[in-house]
Amino acid sequence: MTTSRSLDLAPVSAAAGQMHLPGSKSISNRVLLLAAMAAGATQLEGLLDSDDTRVMLAALRQLGVVVKETGPAQVEVQGGIPFAVRQADLFLGNAGTAFRPLTAALALMGGDYRLSGVARMHERPIGDLVEALVHLGADIRYEGNAGYPPLRIGQGEIHGGKPVVVKGAVSSQFLTALLLAAPLYAAQASDDVVIDVEGELISKPYILITLNLMAQFGVQVERQDWTRFTIPAGSRYRTPGRMQIEGDASTASYFMALGAIGGGPIHIHGAGSQSIQGDMAFADVVEAMGATVIRHAQSIEVRGVLVARGDKLKSFDRDFNLIPDAAMTAAMLALYADGPCTLRNIGSWRVKETDRIHAMHTELEKLGASVESGPDWIRVHPMQPSRWKAASIETYDDHRMAMCFALASFGPVHVTILDPGCVSKTFPEFFSVFQSLVQV
Repeated sequence: MTTSRSLDLAPVSAAAGQMHLPGSKSISNRVLLLAAMAAGATQLEGLLDSDDTRVMLAALRQLGVVVKETGPAQVEVQGGIPFAVRQADLFLGNAGTAFRPLTAALALMGGDYRLSGVARMHERPIGDLVEALVHLGADIRYEGNAGYPPLRIGQGEIHGGKPVVVKGAVSSQFLTALLLAAPLYAAQASDDVVIDVEGELISKPYILITLNLMAQFGVQVERQDWTRFTIPAGSRYRTPGRMQIEGDASTASYFMALGAIGGGPIHIHGAGSQSIQGDMAFADVVEAMGATVIRHAQSIEVRGVLVARGDKLKSFDRDFNLIPDAAMTAAMLALYADGPCTLRNIGSWRVKETDRIHAMHTELEKLGASVESGPDWIRVHPMQPSRWKAASIETYDDHRMAMCFALASFGPVHVTILDPGCVSKTFPEFFSVFQSLVQV
């Protein structure tokens, strides 16, 4: 784990080797909540150990859910609803995958809860989710600015009969939260619970993860395109008994990129062609840029060019709406392309752990790059060796900023990563694994 205030990365020329992915953050926090809501004991294996999962685990324990550590990256969750503790003050850090689903679940269970987080969490919108829950009869109040955390949740009077409408354009986590919580009401309802999506739904692959996991816990959601989701009356969660959590596909993107610009081969274990995560599609991105990709069921192997000797990747102009987290890695690869690279339809970057369009624009320019950006796009021009500048990269308490800028070490100058420990949000060992794979 990196704990120093800064980390100096000397220029490197190549990369090769094998690595094992940590567990998926998206899957880990979803299944922790699902296991807590499902009747019976669930054994989870391959659970991610990171800030975000620790936040979820602490919240569930605070709510009276019995969670036992049974081995490395293994826990047993004794589920059942409602949760034993009906009054709690929960601090959820900057974990959107904990904050949004817990908001929905606790609102439908009812009780007396306060949910808060770090300052940035209080700047991340939640109004669309709250509005949908209030429509169902939930009692939710804002403590500060309307539309943003912190929240107070009381004992509402949940009712059905009409479709619940949620906007899809800001964050797919709002729909995920409603879907995960809906069976809490549907289990006792005489009518199906219907969720309608208003406007374009972004980040659809993350919804597919949610639906896949709900099915593994016994709830089949009927989907009509991306506009209507129906949870049948009487639906209730049941433990699958045991679940193996696959490796994190967003994290895999950095190591796919490493193989693409460092020659490789980089063999990434833990997620492959059978993955339920949309970010595995980043393999298509590096392949289109000229890398050779070999897909296995549970792993992936990438060989590429050697940018340190002057080789170039192919430039791109593409829509990244479906893989917004992995898209940050593509923005870094643009530095090593044979022409300008444009990332489109990434407006969700604005409401992540930081405003990622602003952050990427600012920090890439520090390296000497020519960058343009707009409300939902960014264009990065490739770098000539003479343009590179040694720079200290601000990470904005955003794990993905720290991890993707490690790829700048393939330039000809030293790069300093400030607050490298922010990678603990999803991969505390990132920099030690990264440095084990690169060569000077």
